[in-house]
Amino acid sequence: MDSIAVDPDLYAPKSAYSPDDWQSETTSIGSSIYRGLMDNGRRYQSLSNKEYCVPSDEQQFETYEAGHLVDLIMDSDQPNPLFRSPIGADRERPLQVLDIGTGKGTWAIDVADMFPNATVRGVDLFPPPVAWMPPNCVIEVDDVRQEWTWRERFDLIHMRNMIGSFDSVEWERVYQQCFERMAPGGWIEQIEVGPFITSDDGSLPPDSALSSWGPLIQMCGDRAGRSCDIILTMSESIKNAGFVDVHEKIYKWPIGPWAKDQKFKEAGMVNSQHWMSGMEGWCMWLLTKFGDPEPWTKDQVHVYCAKLRSELKNPDFHAYHKTRRVWARKPMPGEVPPRSSESSSGSARATP
Repeated sequence: MDSIAVDPDLYAPKSAYSPDDWQSETTSIGSSIYRGLMDNGRRYQSLSNKEYCVPSDEQQFETYEAGHLVDLIMDSDQPNPLFRSPIGADRERPLQVLDIGTGKGTWAIDVADMFPNATVRGVDLFPPPVAWMPPNCVIEVDDVRQEWTWRERFDLIHMRNMIGSFDSVEWERVYQQCFERMAPGGWIEQIEVGPFITSDDGSLPPDSALSSWGPLIQMCGDRAGRSCDIILTMSESIKNAGFVDVHEKIYKWPIGPWAKDQKFKEAGMVNSQHWMSGMEGWCMWLLTKFGDPEPWTKDQVHVYCAKLRSELKNPDFHAYHKTRRVWARKPMPGEVPPRSSESSSGSARATP
Protein backbone atom coordinates (compact mmCIF):
# COMPACT_ATOMS: atom_id res chain seq x y z
CA MET A 1 0.00 0.00 0.00
CA ASP A 2 1.74 3.18 -1.21
CA SER A 3 0.03 5.72 1.02
CA ILE A 4 -2.06 5.31 4.13
CA ALA A 5 -2.13 8.86 5.43
CA VAL A 6 -5.45 10.68 5.59
CA ASP A 7 -5.68 14.46 5.49
CA PRO A 8 -8.37 15.51 8.04
CA ASP A 9 -9.20 18.89 6.49
CA LEU A 10 -12.11 20.68 8.13
CA TYR A 11 -14.99 21.54 5.84
CA ALA A 12 -17.69 23.75 7.28
CA PRO A 13 -19.53 25.74 4.57
CA LYS A 14 -22.20 28.29 5.37
CA SER A 15 -25.74 27.02 5.00
CA ALA A 16 -29.28 27.87 5.91
CA TYR A 17 -31.91 25.21 6.39
CA SER A 18 -35.64 25.51 5.90
CA PRO A 19 -37.90 22.47 6.51
CA ASP A 20 -39.93 23.49 3.47
CA ASP A 21 -36.95 23.01 1.16
CA TRP A 22 -36.35 19.30 1.43
CA GLN A 23 -38.17 16.66 -0.61
CA SER A 24 -38.76 13.05 0.34
CA GLU A 25 -38.24 11.46 -3.08
CA THR A 26 -34.78 9.92 -3.41
CA THR A 27 -34.74 10.92 -7.08
CA SER A 28 -35.31 14.61 -6.33
CA ILE A 29 -32.99 15.99 -3.68
CA GLY A 30 -33.57 19.57 -2.57
CA SER A 31 -30.60 21.93 -2.28
CA SER A 32 -31.06 22.18 1.50
CA ILE A 33 -30.20 18.48 1.82
CA TYR A 34 -26.90 19.14 0.10
CA ARG A 35 -26.22 22.09 2.41
CA GLY A 36 -27.32 20.27 5.55
CA LEU A 37 -27.93 21.68 9.00
CA MET A 38 -25.03 23.46 10.75
CA ASP A 39 -24.48 22.94 14.48
CA ASN A 40 -21.34 23.85 16.43
CA GLY A 41 -19.44 24.34 13.20
CA ARG A 42 -20.29 20.88 11.79
CA ARG A 43 -22.76 19.92 9.07
CA TYR A 44 -25.43 17.32 9.88
CA GLN A 45 -27.96 15.57 7.67
CA SER A 46 -31.31 17.27 7.13
CA LEU A 47 -33.47 14.58 5.54
CA SER A 48 -35.50 13.77 8.66
CA ASN A 49 -36.67 15.79 11.63
CA LYS A 50 -34.75 13.57 14.09
CA GLU A 51 -31.25 14.73 14.86
CA TYR A 52 -28.41 12.45 13.84
CA CYS A 53 -25.45 12.39 16.20
CA VAL A 54 -22.62 12.18 13.63
CA PRO A 55 -21.90 14.95 11.08
CA SER A 56 -22.14 14.57 7.31
CA ASP A 57 -19.36 16.85 6.15
CA GLU A 58 -16.02 16.57 4.38
CA GLN A 59 -14.06 15.97 7.58
CA GLN A 60 -16.34 13.08 8.53
CA PHE A 61 -16.16 11.63 5.02
CA GLU A 62 -12.36 11.58 5.40
CA THR A 63 -12.89 9.73 8.67
CA TYR A 64 -14.99 7.12 6.86
CA GLU A 65 -12.18 6.66 4.33
CA ALA A 66 -9.65 6.03 7.11
CA GLY A 67 -11.97 3.54 8.83
CA HIS A 68 -12.48 1.72 5.53
CA LEU A 69 -8.71 1.43 5.13
CA VAL A 70 -8.36 -0.05 8.62
CA ASP A 71 -11.06 -2.60 7.76
CA LEU A 72 -9.17 -3.63 4.63
CA ILE A 73 -5.80 -3.84 6.36
CA MET A 74 -7.12 -5.91 9.27
CA ASP A 75 -8.64 -8.43 6.83
CA SER A 76 -5.87 -8.20 4.23
CA ASP A 77 -5.10 -11.90 4.74
CA GLN A 78 -8.60 -12.82 3.55
CA PRO A 79 -9.46 -13.67 -0.08
CA ASN A 80 -12.16 -10.98 0.10
CA PRO A 81 -11.41 -8.26 2.68
CA LEU A 82 -14.72 -6.47 2.00
CA PHE A 83 -17.01 -9.03 3.65
CA ARG A 84 -17.02 -12.53 5.14
CA SER A 85 -20.51 -13.64 4.01
CA PRO A 86 -20.15 -16.62 1.63
CA ILE A 87 -21.76 -15.12 -1.47
CA GLY A 88 -20.40 -14.20 -4.86
CA ALA A 89 -18.41 -17.37 -5.57
CA ASP A 90 -20.28 -17.60 -8.88
CA ARG A 91 -19.48 -14.19 -10.31
CA GLU A 92 -21.74 -14.80 -13.30
CA ARG A 93 -24.82 -14.83 -11.07
CA PRO A 94 -26.35 -11.37 -10.57
CA LEU A 95 -26.37 -10.29 -6.95
CA GLN A 96 -28.47 -7.69 -5.18
CA VAL A 97 -26.48 -5.90 -2.47
CA LEU A 98 -27.59 -3.17 -0.06
CA ASP A 99 -25.16 -1.04 1.97
CA ILE A 100 -26.96 0.74 4.83
CA GLY A 101 -25.24 3.87 6.13
CA THR A 102 -23.00 3.96 3.07
CA GLY A 103 -21.31 7.24 4.07
CA LYS A 104 -19.01 8.22 1.23
CA GLY A 105 -20.03 5.06 -0.64
CA THR A 106 -16.53 3.57 -0.72
CA TRP A 107 -17.52 0.06 0.38
CA ALA A 108 -20.43 -0.03 -2.08
CA ILE A 109 -18.21 1.15 -4.93
CA ASP A 110 -15.51 -1.40 -4.09
CA VAL A 111 -18.05 -4.25 -4.03
CA ALA A 112 -19.55 -3.08 -7.33
CA ASP A 113 -16.07 -3.12 -8.87
CA MET A 114 -15.37 -6.59 -7.52
CA PHE A 115 -18.72 -8.00 -8.73
CA PRO A 116 -19.60 -6.27 -12.02
CA ASN A 117 -22.72 -8.42 -12.46
CA ALA A 118 -24.10 -7.31 -9.09
CA THR A 119 -26.37 -4.35 -8.42
CA VAL A 120 -25.09 -2.53 -5.35
CA ARG A 121 -27.23 0.08 -3.61
CA GLY A 122 -25.73 2.40 -1.02
CA VAL A 123 -28.22 4.32 1.13
CA ASP A 124 -27.68 7.10 3.66
CA LEU A 125 -29.29 10.24 5.00
CA PHE A 126 -26.92 12.56 3.15
CA PRO A 127 -25.70 12.54 -0.46
CA PRO A 128 -21.99 11.63 -0.53
CA PRO A 129 -19.46 13.72 -2.50
CA VAL A 130 -18.94 11.11 -5.21
CA ALA A 131 -18.04 12.32 -8.70
CA TRP A 132 -17.97 8.89 -10.36
CA MET A 133 -19.12 5.38 -9.57
CA PRO A 134 -19.43 2.07 -11.44
CA PRO A 135 -22.56 1.71 -13.58
CA ASN A 136 -23.79 -1.12 -11.34
CA CYS A 137 -23.64 1.03 -8.19
CA VAL A 138 -26.51 3.28 -7.09
CA ILE A 139 -26.27 5.75 -4.19
CA GLU A 140 -29.62 6.80 -2.73
CA VAL A 141 -30.72 9.24 -0.04
CA ASP A 142 -33.36 7.65 2.17
CA ASP A 143 -34.23 6.82 5.77
CA VAL A 144 -34.10 3.08 6.53
CA ARG A 145 -36.17 3.65 9.67
CA GLN A 146 -39.18 4.17 7.39
CA GLU A 147 -41.00 1.51 5.40
CA TRP A 148 -38.70 0.08 2.73
CA THR A 149 -39.93 0.46 -0.84
CA TRP A 150 -37.23 -1.50 -2.68
CA ARG A 151 -38.68 -4.33 -4.75
CA GLU A 152 -35.46 -6.34 -4.80
CA ARG A 153 -34.75 -9.29 -2.57
CA PHE A 154 -31.21 -8.74 -1.38
CA ASP A 155 -28.48 -11.38 -1.31
CA LEU A 156 -26.32 -9.31 1.03
CA ILE A 157 -27.18 -6.43 3.35
CA HIS A 158 -24.17 -4.69 4.86
CA MET A 159 -23.90 -2.20 7.73
CA ARG A 160 -20.85 -0.58 9.26
CA ASN A 161 -20.13 2.08 11.89
CA MET A 162 -23.79 2.55 12.83
CA ILE A 163 -23.09 3.13 16.53
CA GLY A 164 -25.52 5.68 17.97
CA SER A 165 -27.65 5.78 14.81
CA PHE A 166 -30.91 4.36 16.20
CA ASP A 167 -32.75 3.78 19.43
CA SER A 168 -33.63 0.22 20.47
CA VAL A 169 -37.05 0.24 18.76
CA GLU A 170 -35.55 1.56 15.52
CA TRP A 171 -32.80 -1.05 15.60
CA GLU A 172 -35.39 -3.81 15.97
CA ARG A 173 -37.32 -2.42 13.00
CA VAL A 174 -34.21 -2.10 10.81
CA TYR A 175 -33.14 -5.69 11.51
CA GLN A 176 -36.66 -6.94 10.85
CA GLN A 177 -36.85 -5.13 7.52
CA CYS A 178 -33.45 -6.56 6.62
CA PHE A 179 -34.86 -10.02 7.24
CA GLU A 180 -38.08 -9.39 5.32
CA ARG A 181 -36.33 -7.93 2.26
CA MET A 182 -33.61 -10.58 2.21
CA ALA A 183 -33.68 -13.39 -0.34
CA PRO A 184 -33.83 -16.86 1.25
CA GLY A 185 -30.25 -17.93 1.87
CA GLY A 186 -29.06 -14.32 1.74
CA TRP A 187 -26.71 -12.85 4.32
CA ILE A 188 -26.61 -9.86 6.64
CA GLU A 189 -23.20 -8.55 7.74
CA GLN A 190 -22.39 -5.82 10.24
CA ILE A 191 -19.11 -4.49 11.59
CA GLU A 192 -18.98 -2.07 14.51
CA VAL A 193 -16.21 -0.32 16.42
CA GLY A 194 -16.39 -0.41 20.21
CA PRO A 195 -15.97 2.87 22.11
CA PHE A 196 -13.80 1.56 24.95
CA ILE A 197 -10.05 2.16 24.63
CA THR A 198 -7.63 0.06 26.66
CA SER A 199 -4.21 -1.59 26.65
CA ASP A 200 -3.08 -5.10 27.50
CA ASP A 201 0.21 -4.08 29.14
CA GLY A 202 -1.13 -1.37 31.45
CA SER A 203 0.60 1.37 29.44
CA LEU A 204 -2.60 3.42 29.17
CA PRO A 205 -3.21 5.20 32.51
CA PRO A 206 -6.72 4.76 33.94
CA ASP A 207 -6.97 8.53 34.47
CA SER A 208 -6.10 9.35 30.84
CA ALA A 209 -8.50 11.11 28.49
CA LEU A 210 -8.43 8.05 26.20
CA SER A 211 -9.56 5.82 29.09
CA SER A 212 -12.42 8.21 29.83
CA TRP A 213 -13.71 8.17 26.25
CA GLY A 214 -15.66 4.90 26.30
CA PRO A 215 -17.53 5.41 29.60
CA LEU A 216 -18.31 9.02 28.67
CA ILE A 217 -19.67 8.19 25.21
CA GLN A 218 -21.62 5.24 26.61
CA MET A 219 -23.26 7.43 29.27
CA CYS A 220 -24.12 10.23 26.83
CA GLY A 221 -25.51 7.73 24.34
CA ASP A 222 -27.76 6.25 27.02
CA ARG A 223 -28.99 9.73 27.93
CA ALA A 224 -29.70 10.46 24.28
CA GLY A 225 -31.57 7.16 23.83
CA ARG A 226 -28.93 6.10 21.27
CA SER A 227 -27.19 3.21 22.95
CA CYS A 228 -23.53 2.99 21.99
CA ASP A 229 -23.15 -0.68 22.99
CA ILE A 230 -24.33 -2.05 19.64
CA ILE A 231 -21.04 -3.97 19.40
CA LEU A 232 -22.21 -6.03 22.39
CA THR A 233 -25.81 -6.65 21.34
CA MET A 234 -25.88 -6.94 17.56
CA SER A 235 -25.30 -10.71 17.41
CA GLU A 236 -28.36 -11.43 19.53
CA SER A 237 -30.42 -8.76 17.77
CA ILE A 238 -29.64 -10.29 14.38
CA LYS A 239 -30.57 -13.74 15.67
CA ASN A 240 -33.80 -12.41 17.18
CA ALA A 241 -34.79 -11.02 13.77
CA GLY A 242 -34.81 -14.60 12.46
CA PHE A 243 -31.32 -15.04 11.02
CA VAL A 244 -29.43 -18.30 11.56
CA ASP A 245 -25.87 -19.57 11.11
CA VAL A 246 -24.56 -16.57 13.07
CA HIS A 247 -20.80 -16.01 13.00
CA GLU A 248 -18.62 -13.35 14.52
CA LYS A 249 -15.04 -12.17 14.46
CA ILE A 250 -13.54 -9.92 17.15
CA TYR A 251 -10.58 -7.71 16.25
CA LYS A 252 -8.21 -5.59 18.30
CA TRP A 253 -7.65 -2.38 16.33
CA PRO A 254 -4.40 -0.77 17.52
CA ILE A 255 -4.31 3.02 17.77
CA GLY A 256 -0.87 4.18 16.69
CA PRO A 257 2.07 2.33 15.05
CA TRP A 258 3.27 0.64 18.25
CA ALA A 259 2.68 -3.00 17.20
CA LYS A 260 5.63 -5.16 16.07
CA ASP A 261 3.67 -7.01 13.39
CA GLN A 262 3.74 -5.02 10.14
CA LYS A 263 0.03 -5.46 9.42
CA PHE A 264 -0.99 -4.20 12.85
CA LYS A 265 1.59 -1.41 12.72
CA GLU A 266 0.10 -0.19 9.43
CA ALA A 267 -3.46 -0.58 10.70
CA GLY A 268 -2.56 1.32 13.87
CA MET A 269 -1.08 4.21 11.92
CA VAL A 270 -4.23 4.56 9.81
CA ASN A 271 -6.46 4.07 12.85
CA SER A 272 -4.65 6.90 14.61
CA GLN A 273 -5.59 9.19 11.72
CA HIS A 274 -9.10 7.70 11.86
CA TRP A 275 -9.39 8.91 15.46
CA MET A 276 -7.63 12.23 14.86
CA SER A 277 -10.11 13.25 12.17
CA GLY A 278 -13.16 11.54 13.65
CA MET A 279 -13.25 12.13 17.40
CA GLU A 280 -14.72 15.64 17.29
CA GLY A 281 -17.57 14.51 15.05
CA TRP A 282 -18.21 11.42 17.16
CA CYS A 283 -18.59 13.37 20.41
CA MET A 284 -19.63 16.97 19.58
CA TRP A 285 -23.39 16.33 19.35
CA LEU A 286 -23.47 13.93 22.30
CA LEU A 287 -21.44 16.10 24.64
CA THR A 288 -23.08 19.44 23.78
CA LYS A 289 -26.56 17.91 24.12
CA PHE A 290 -26.13 15.21 26.81
CA GLY A 291 -22.77 15.86 28.51
CA ASP A 292 -22.03 15.20 32.17
CA PRO A 293 -22.90 16.76 34.59
CA GLU A 294 -24.53 19.19 32.14
CA PRO A 295 -24.23 19.81 28.40
CA TRP A 296 -20.72 20.87 27.43
CA THR A 297 -19.84 23.96 25.42
CA LYS A 298 -18.20 23.67 22.02
CA ASP A 299 -14.97 25.02 23.53
CA GLN A 300 -15.01 22.33 26.23
CA VAL A 301 -15.33 19.67 23.54
CA HIS A 302 -12.40 21.20 21.63
CA VAL A 303 -10.24 21.14 24.79
CA TYR A 304 -11.18 17.50 25.45
CA CYS A 305 -10.37 16.53 21.86
CA ALA A 306 -7.02 18.31 22.12
CA LYS A 307 -6.18 16.14 25.17
CA LEU A 308 -7.20 13.03 23.24
CA ARG A 309 -5.05 14.00 20.25
CA SER A 310 -2.07 14.64 22.52
CA GLU A 311 -2.41 11.19 24.07
CA LEU A 312 -2.86 9.54 20.68
CA LYS A 313 0.61 10.83 19.78
CA ASN A 314 2.21 9.33 22.91
CA PRO A 315 4.33 6.36 21.71
CA ASP A 316 4.31 4.86 25.22
CA PHE A 317 0.55 4.23 25.10
CA HIS A 318 -0.12 0.83 23.48
CA ALA A 319 -3.82 1.56 23.08
CA TYR A 320 -6.43 -0.34 21.13
CA HIS A 321 -10.18 -0.82 20.90
CA LYS A 322 -12.21 -3.83 19.88
CA THR A 323 -14.20 -4.18 16.69
CA ARG A 324 -16.75 -6.91 16.03
CA ARG A 325 -17.89 -8.35 12.70
CA VAL A 326 -21.10 -10.42 12.61
CA TRP A 327 -22.53 -12.23 9.62
CA ALA A 328 -25.64 -14.42 9.49
CA ARG A 329 -27.95 -16.10 6.99
CA LYS A 330 -31.67 -15.98 6.30
CA PRO A 331 -32.97 -19.56 6.44
CA MET A 332 -34.23 -21.32 3.35
CA PRO A 333 -37.98 -22.09 3.16
CA GLY A 334 -38.79 -24.98 5.46
CA GLU A 335 -35.45 -24.84 7.26
CA VAL A 336 -35.79 -25.41 11.00
CA PRO A 337 -33.71 -22.86 12.97
CA PRO A 338 -31.32 -24.41 15.54
CA ARG A 339 -32.00 -24.11 19.24
CA SER A 340 -30.45 -21.04 20.86
CA SER A 341 -27.84 -23.17 22.61
CA GLU A 342 -26.57 -24.32 19.20
CA SER A 343 -26.16 -20.79 17.85
CA SER A 344 -22.67 -19.31 17.57
CA SER A 345 -23.86 -15.80 18.43
CA GLY A 346 -23.49 -16.15 22.19
CA SER A 347 -25.51 -14.38 24.86
CA ALA A 348 -27.67 -11.29 24.53
CA ARG A 349 -24.82 -9.10 25.78
CA ALA A 350 -21.65 -10.45 24.29
CA THR A 351 -18.17 -10.14 25.69
CA PRO A 352 -16.84 -6.63 24.98
